[in-house]
Amino acid sequence: MSLEKSIKDKSARIGILGLGYVGLPLGVEFARKGFSVVGFEVNPAVIAGLNKGRSHVADVPSSALGGLLSAGRFKATGKFDELARMDAVIICVPTPLRKSKEPDVSYILKATKEIAPRLRKGQLVVLESTTYPGTTKELVLPLIQSESGLKVGRDFQLAFSPERVDPGNRTYKIHNTPKVVGGVTPACTELAARLYGEVVNAVVSVTSTEAAEMVKLLENTFRAVNIGLVNELAQMCHRLRLNVWEIIGAAATKPFGYMPFYPGPGIGGHCIPLDPHYLAWKMKSLNFEPRFIELAGVINSAMPEFVVRRLAEILNLDGRSVRGSRVLVLGVAYKPNVPDMRESPAIDVVKLLADQGAKVAYHDPHVPTLEVEGIKLASKPLSDATLRSADVVAVLTAHSQVDYRRVAARARRVFDARNAMNGQRGSKVFRL
Repeated sequence: MSLEKSIKDKSARIGILGLGYVGLPLGVEFARKGFSVVGFEVNPAVIAGLNKGRSHVADVPSSALGGLLSAGRFKATGKFDELARMDAVIICVPTPLRKSKEPDVSYILKATKEIAPRLRKGQLVVLESTTYPGTTKELVLPLIQSESGLKVGRDFQLAFSPERVDPGNRTYKIHNTPKVVGGVTPACTELAARLYGEVVNAVVSVTSTEAAEMVKLLENTFRAVNIGLVNELAQMCHRLRLNVWEIIGAAATKPFGYMPFYPGPGIGGHCIPLDPHYLAWKMKSLNFEPRFIELAGVINSAMPEFVVRRLAEILNLDGRSVRGSRVLVLGVAYKPNVPDMRESPAIDVVKLLADQGAKVAYHDPHVPTLEVEGIKLASKPLSDATLRSADVVAVLTAHSQVDYRRVAARARRVFDARNAMNGQRGSKVFRL
């Protein structure tokens, strides 16, 4: 039976390499739609937990795994020889940056090296990991063809489809987020589009893997640049003694030609802080200077220092210096209502405060413990005593579980970097 037919009748076996915040939700969605899914993972603890029905990804409740495991439609394994049994293999491994801001594609290469010697005719391979334009054709394709002896478009199909996962988003999930697909050949594109068409409402095909890779980088570079703009605007408004949130809110009433973005203590998550650097690195290799990307990166990465300067100004109103002052940080995850700490700017703020001698504590209902350069902290209960004992409370992530009215009423001073105190007025509440 051809892969096209087995996709249509859902007898195709789907392999997912990497069971993190991208791979696990994708694998579960395929399994929910009736496919048999095997998730490949190198972490034994993750494998054991998933096979017992315990999810480590917030967007996949453990209750969702039980029925799929019982039905035999999902399992996790570290035995990569099973890749040969798969009909479609989707790579969802991390793509971090090196300290030099160069792309680290080592996980993609390791995954490809596991697939290549086990590849058989008729299989489909899709890369979802975010990377620079050209990765699929320049790195993945040559490695697969040289190791397997098979030819793309004839013996196997290869495509790129960027992940579009937004952790904690209650509205847009895998099924109702359009999927972009670009293949090495038109046949590759068509087959990958057919596969994803079984689990998502809309598939958008583009002309090449490079185009699909660029789509992802445009999406997140767009956000990074616009966040950089409003972060700089926040600093301007501070100098002008204006409320940046009021300015943005009023501008957002324009029904055309404007889209609101919001400032904060920095940018976090796996995508926005990292993805633009993939594009910048690629363009520099072509002797092109990506000025917007680099300027936005400078502004966004400097926001934790701006936050600490603002906190120092607030403490100074009470005749206090940062050294020896008690600072309570509210929210350390990179975004509201998730436990995700990747690239969280709160980490930088905590470190900068500690380096200047502040006594830093934190509360986060989603992050019970935190380690910053060897310093171990535990989330404090948000009691009246905790609030009153702090010289200043810094709201860095606005989790919905926190009662900000009570925070404003009990705290001595509050610095609100997220507009969580919207509507709370008074001499002790300071906004970014």
